[in-house]
Amino acid sequence: MRLLLIRHAQTIDNVRGALGTVVPGPGLTELGQEQAAAVPAALADEEIDAIFVSTMRRTQETAAPLAEALGLEPVVLEGIQEIDAGSLEGRSDDEAIHAYMGTIFSWWTDFSARIPDGENGTEFYERFNAAISAVSERYEGTVAVVSHGAAIRTWASWSSQNLDAEFSREHPLENTGVVTLVGSADEGWVCTHWQGTPLGGVALEDESAPDPTGEALG
Repeated sequence: MRLLLIRHAQTIDNVRGALGTVVPGPGLTELGQEQAAAVPAALADEEIDAIFVSTMRRTQETAAPLAEALGLEPVVLEGIQEIDAGSLEGRSDDEAIHAYMGTIFSWWTDFSARIPDGENGTEFYERFNAAISAVSERYEGTVAVVSHGAAIRTWASWSSQNLDAEFSREHPLENTGVVTLVGSADEGWVCTHWQGTPLGGVALEDESAPDPTGEALG
């Protein structure tokens, strides 16, 4: 199976650098709508069999132009929504952003660490992985899953045999950025492309520094 994990287009929370994880959340900005409209052309070479979206409005609006171009009906998939920010919800200050991302990065060594009043690593991984596994059992071709920055970044890095903790920390995901994995829930996953860049080994040299703001989240 070929899995295209697509981060949604821009929202007002992204503009503000705020943590926004409450369902259904805001829709897209004007720029976000333009970004979504560009997705079909960016994926024109992909033979996509199905499109899945999260319970959050921004993924559904992002998927709409692609679905229309392909003549497909997006399916809402429980479990692929953004990582719950808990009591940090709505905040954009450095303390909140670092608490959120710091907890997520700590899951590489401690799944029990919990975002204040939010999720721990086990809870996030189980619900996101279960959703992707269910899709993997139904399809053998190419599937597009429109989800969220921190969720994609975290699950893809954990699940890919060729990625590691350092890669996860150093590679944010832009709006409408695509992470491509091949494999299955049974056989395991390999990440072939991260935001258009082909991957080979465990880590990839990149000029970008870790993103400490909410722009790479949500």
